[in-house]
Amino acid sequence: MHIIKKTPGEIEAMREAGRVSAKALRIVGEHVRAGVSTLELDEIAESVIRAEGGIPAFKGYGGFPGSICASINEQIVHGIPSKKVVLRDGDIISIDTGAIVDGWVGDNAWTYPVGSVSPQLKRLLEVTEKSMWAGIDAARPGNKLGDIGHAVQSVAEAAGFSVVREYVGHGIGRDMHEDPNVPNYGRPHTGVKLEPGMVLAIEPMVNMGRAATRLMSDGWLVVTRDGKPSAHFEKTVAITETGPVLLTVEDGYRRPL
Repeated sequence: MHIIKKTPGEIEAMREAGRVSAKALRIVGEHVRAGVSTLELDEIAESVIRAEGGIPAFKGYGGFPGSICASINEQIVHGIPSKKVVLRDGDIISIDTGAIVDGWVGDNAWTYPVGSVSPQLKRLLEVTEKSMWAGIDAARPGNKLGDIGHAVQSVAEAAGFSVVREYVGHGIGRDMHEDPNVPNYGRPHTGVKLEPGMVLAIEPMVNMGRAATRLMSDGWLVVTRDGKPSAHFEKTVAITETGPVLLTVEDGYRRPL
């Protein structure tokens, strides 16, 4: 394992990639509604990223054709945008956006309701977002990777949901995926020690049903094996001497932790 710690100056430089990725995600989210295709959302994201001076981080990554990942209902992650996939009232959709600016990568995701969704789906979104913030709050010097995973897992499982095991968060910097992997489950005080300069993409994937997944025939899309809905939230976070700092935010906004 080779963890690339960033200097304060490098973390500062990563803020711009984070800002662009966050702006693209917000604007795409504002266009989520019934009747819109995931390809339309993809085109919006790419236009925002490029207008802001960035490059879509996902496009061409490992052969991925889109600028966003768009995953609906039982789809967990890595859905390929398509004009054939049209949102319907009552759906939920995970949008994952990534931007490269000056060689640095920002990566974030959010799951949006489409129109009016069921109380059960609302609760899934609320719990998954809450689990992400719990994981971020645990990303402090002196803690360990297991503390992040345990925080996420505790929130999700207390609500009766399950966390995906096969797909995890990750370190991030000049490469989208760096060491270490950041599981959304774990035991407290175990694993790699968290130190200032580490930058992590913390991204719970929480299922309404069981944790088991299935990779589809396109080699990208991951779905729940039992067909029940899944939600996905993600932020890029720098670990500093004073605690976690969000990088995928716009205009200096900081959520209090």
